Amino acid sequence: MSFGIALSVRSRVRECTPALFNQVVDNEKTARVCAEIEDALERVKRGEMKREEFEEYKGEQKKQLAIFTPHATFPKGRRVNEDAVPSGLSMYDVDHIKPTPNPSTREGSVFQRLVEHTLAKKAITDEGMIAELKRLGICFAHVTPSTEGFRLFFVMPDGMNLEEAQRWMSDQLGDEHYDGCVKDLARCSFVVPRDYILYLDEEELFSLTPCPSPRSLTSCPSPRGEGSNYSQKLSLQNEENGQQDISLPSPVGEGSGVRLFKGIPYSSIIAEWFRRNGGEPSEGERNVKLHKLAVNLRAICDNKKDLLLAIMPKCGLSETELKSIIDSACKENPKGISKMMKSIIDELEDRKGFDEEAEDDEDSDNTNTLPINIRRNLPVGLKESLVGVPKNMQMPVLCAVMPIAATYADLVSVRYCDGMEQKLGLMSIILGDQASGKSVCKNAVDIWKRQLDEDDALARKREEEWKERKKNRKANEKAPEDPKVLIRVLPVTVSCSTLLKRFKNSCDHTLYSFGEELDTLRKTNGAGSWSSKYDIYRLSFDRGEWGQDYNSDQAESGVVRVAYNWTMLGTYGAMRKCFKADNIENGLSSRILVAEMPDSSFAKMPKYGKRTLEDEAKIQEAVNVLRKANGLIDTPRLRKAIGDWVEEKRVESAKDIDRVKDIYRKRAAVIGFRCGVIFHLLSGKAKETQACVDFALMMAEYCLTQQIKTFGEALQSQYVNGNTEIGNKHNSFVFDKLPPIFTTDDLRALKGDSCKANSLRMITTRWVRDGLIKKIDYRKWEKR
Repeated sequence: MSFGIALSVRSRVRECTPALFNQVVDNEKTARVCAEIEDALERVKRGEMKREEFEEYKGEQKKQLAIFTPHATFPKGRRVNEDAVPSGLSMYDVDHIKPTPNPSTREGSVFQRLVEHTLAKKAITDEGMIAELKRLGICFAHVTPSTEGFRLFFVMPDGMNLEEAQRWMSDQLGDEHYDGCVKDLARCSFVVPRDYILYLDEEELFSLTPCPSPRSLTSCPSPRGEGSNYSQKLSLQNEENGQQDISLPSPVGEGSGVRLFKGIPYSSIIAEWFRRNGGEPSEGERNVKLHKLAVNLRAICDNKKDLLLAIMPKCGLSETELKSIIDSACKENPKGISKMMKSIIDELEDRKGFDEEAEDDEDSDNTNTLPINIRRNLPVGLKESLVGVPKNMQMPVLCAVMPIAATYADLVSVRYCDGMEQKLGLMSIILGDQASGKSVCKNAVDIWKRQLDEDDALARKREEEWKERKKNRKANEKAPEDPKVLIRVLPVTVSCSTLLKRFKNSCDHTLYSFGEELDTLRKTNGAGSWSSKYDIYRLSFDRGEWGQDYNSDQAESGVVRVAYNWTMLGTYGAMRKCFKADNIENGLSSRILVAEMPDSSFAKMPKYGKRTLEDEAKIQEAVNVLRKANGLIDTPRLRKAIGDWVEEKRVESAKDIDRVKDIYRKRAAVIGFRCGVIFHLLSGKAKETQACVDFALMMAEYCLTQQIKTFGEALQSQYVNGNTEIGNKHNSFVFDKLPPIFTTDDLRALKGDSCKANSLRMITTRWVRDGLIKKIDYRKWEKR
């Protein structure tokens, strides 16, 4: 069954495949958005939110979801009725169902059982029910994003149009209250997570090919596995029309045999260009259309005639004739890349990302994979930082470059949710086993700090010359004056005395360190320097004061404002040695943005791409933007979003009495906010965009998750050791009400249906750790 799929209601539509279908229903963002809608509905039921507010909120949230277009595909990518190719499917939409179905519904009907399964969000497994669904041609049934209704995709009976088919399904189900407005070909259906799926017959859903019109359904062929590639369809059409085939090139390139632009085959770009310009040229318009195509392509081929000759379709022309067209196109004054070509490339980049994610191994670790809508909206600098980076390493690379990006924006101050002004202090640690690919982070950071390294090279040369003059001066000669140079990139092994000197000469700029091995930093522990460095790092997050005072002239003395960002790479063992249980509570752990490399155990070797000189130039452009930024940057939209997020986490941690989450949520919000400010500065927009807000919230959520995962157990043990009665205080009322042997369902009944499964697991885990209960099997516990 050929129907459509798109990244959002505003994205271009492409044909849905089983791989893409499974990718979007299993996407983490799909689950998160629908969970947020469900949580909002619970607030409506509790009287905490008005129905009107919920409807508005639901509408905004659904815009983040991918969509299906079950009624048709759209070869030109535009979701408009005039471009639609009917699929032979119809969508049946029922919303606002109630626990008690319509009295007119016959007892035990398919409709009543669909209502029951929807309310319970329970998949249909009963063989009798499945047989009924097959009889009706239903191949897909799911709960709607609002969780208040269900939606069916079914094969239309022969000779019916959409409206007639839906009316027929209404009669079959005995339901009079379906949405009768779902009758245009461009109608979309929002994607839901797999947990919302009630029934899926994947074989039936993807079995038929598009039909010329709904009324000729019976005459449509239904071969399976036929390619839907544009070039193949174009060739078939040309054969039928007696026209010469447009031989879209299969160019020869490096390694893969395909010539690429930013990872996209030129053949795909050309095919999309033809789609948007009326299809293949007829013989009479051939030269004019190919000339126009060459003019559009030359901007992304650097005006290289040999490359244009290799990728341009011949359309029956000789090589000499094609060379003449290319020569003529290249003589025109260059105008840069056209809006249409830029739009084509952006769209194909989206599709490429969609395809790559769909082909990922199901067992691979996607924790670090950026959502598609975040990745495609990254601003200059951040976007290029991820070029050539495997998807499951994207978050570590982003976390690695955030501190250096913030270092460049050190003249900026921002107002946080609490009304206080802040600077952009950031520190990150990238964790991974040996040979886990952490060098991918170093490669990105090296490009980012290139300008600082160049500035420091000149300063260090001046300082070395001064030292040499001082060393070689005569006995009675006055020592040369200290040039007090500004050096901003420091080795992680810098002594406290030298670090103090660098701070004093910093002219209020932020200093930066990059360490390839966290263990190297730990080994600078001699003479108590590690504990002193801990103080410095903690103070650097909010530019606190630090200093030291010695009688000797050989040691540096003074008091300074600490402005110091850093990025460290390290193994889990080095992390445990640096952050032991007795110093987790001192506050440094909550100030660090922790990222994990993907698990490389028994994994295939990752494949890295290569950044072009243009990509590196874009990163330097981003550096210049950040260096020029100064003064108070007002971000009210970002403040509100982060304020709402930290309040949401407060409610969650209070409900679960989770001290660890309550501690870490506060600075995770600050870190996410500061990352959002960097995004905003790089975007060049006057006001924060939705993409900026989404990015900040994603970084806050990731930071909180990683901090709890890395340090949470050690911090929790601090509370347990400090208060031996804490186990008895946790959820004491609930604990007392439980029977001697209880299940998860017993606990949920006392906590309320709004308590999520993850929260229940945290409670039982805490009780087991505190010796209050012991586990009998995977669902039962016994009170001790």
